Amino acid sequence: MPTKRIDLLISCGSGCVSAGALRIKERMIEVLHQNNISDEINIIETGCMGPCDFGPVMMVYPEGIFYKKVVPEDVEEIVNEHFIKGRPVKRLMQQEDDKALATKEEIPFYQKQVKVALENCGYLNPEKIEEYIALGGYEALGNALNGTPEEAIEVVKRSGLRGRGGAGFPTGMKWQFVRNAKGDQKYVVCNADEGDPGAFMDRSLLEGDPHRVLEGMMLAAYAVGASEGYFYIRAEYPLAIKRIKLAIEQAKEFGLMGNNILGTDFCFDAQVRTGAGAFVCGEETALIASIMGRRGQPLPKPPYPANEGLWSKPTLVNNVETLGNLATIFLKGTDWFASMGTETSKGTKVFALTGDIQNTGLVEVPMGITIKDLIFEVGGGIVGDHKFKAVQLGGPSGGCLTNDHLDVKVDYETLKEKGAMMGSGGVIVMNDTNCMVNIAKFFLDFSVDES
Repeated sequence: MPTKRIDLLISCGSGCVSAGALRIKERMIEVLHQNNISDEINIIETGCMGPCDFGPVMMVYPEGIFYKKVVPEDVEEIVNEHFIKGRPVKRLMQQEDDKALATKEEIPFYQKQVKVALENCGYLNPEKIEEYIALGGYEALGNALNGTPEEAIEVVKRSGLRGRGGAGFPTGMKWQFVRNAKGDQKYVVCNADEGDPGAFMDRSLLEGDPHRVLEGMMLAAYAVGASEGYFYIRAEYPLAIKRIKLAIEQAKEFGLMGNNILGTDFCFDAQVRTGAGAFVCGEETALIASIMGRRGQPLPKPPYPANEGLWSKPTLVNNVETLGNLATIFLKGTDWFASMGTETSKGTKVFALTGDIQNTGLVEVPMGITIKDLIFEVGGGIVGDHKFKAVQLGGPSGGCLTNDHLDVKVDYETLKEKGAMMGSGGVIVMNDTNCMVNIAKFFLDFSVDES
């Protein structure tokens, strides 16, 4: 495609769409047409850029200017001042100590973040496979297919990647179990039944970079010997469902899914199943039962899904974020990934920051970050003149940590020792006045939603 003078990236994840992002896009098209510069501007709908409190947000390239809280009434000024006269609109930028912060790199919300699973979110159109491929998409799969399944499993083992769905089980070991299991048919399941209150990590990744998750599933399938995959996504995520279905269709059109993928003996197909919002279906045996059309309820273990899962066949179940890490691990190497985090919790973790905090939104930080840095550096601290009281981590199975725990490192073992848990990544911050009210509301809403 011919290069245009300006690339305008508009965040169109569910959060920004609900805040009016699509109305901004429509108004932008109108104003560009009125000024006869439509052919100079490339408008790109992206996934979530992270800061929900700033939304709707957009970025303008080649400068990388970041605008926040944009409304349709701002569009004419952006076009006239920035696009035509070359003068970025400072009032729409993040302000810090009376200074306008022009780019993401200058904004405190982003400075302690390291993007792995979210590497492409906010930078590409998730509905165009060409953009994913242009950023290195499916290269990891191609490299893996030139090696053996055992080599692929060894890569994941050496990386130290652990399941991001909450339990933190070593991913490479889980793959090995399924690889070693006897069966003429094996399956891979992507668990996208994100049920923890305050959690929206998996939804955002599926909406913003579906091909990354699909490529991760295919890497896993090749490693364990599976030929079929299922995405189990809750029905409350219509945009995520739409985009992963489109990604599957596009992968087939490009010869990246189906028979003899990339000229090899590897054959793989995938489909989507929607859940009805039952929290319990986040548990892997309940999820498997639901896919098969049965009542979604947990089953005793053993047998484990690695030996008897879907239709009593060996089945690998990985979380969305777990699969989202794989392509980058295979491309950048195990040493690079393992250099981040702690001794037992490698890499990064995606969190959904919500509650009484300045910068709510989607973040990805290295494992081992302290609760203090997560809340006060990335999250910007407590809203208004209130003080921090507690943070709830790990959903209903987790717990609350207080001022006494601000220096606690966020990793699997440390949080468990302190009475909380990593969970899937929901982080609900509470201030000193609303703490008990919020805790009560948190569990009341949860129990009502799931009744």
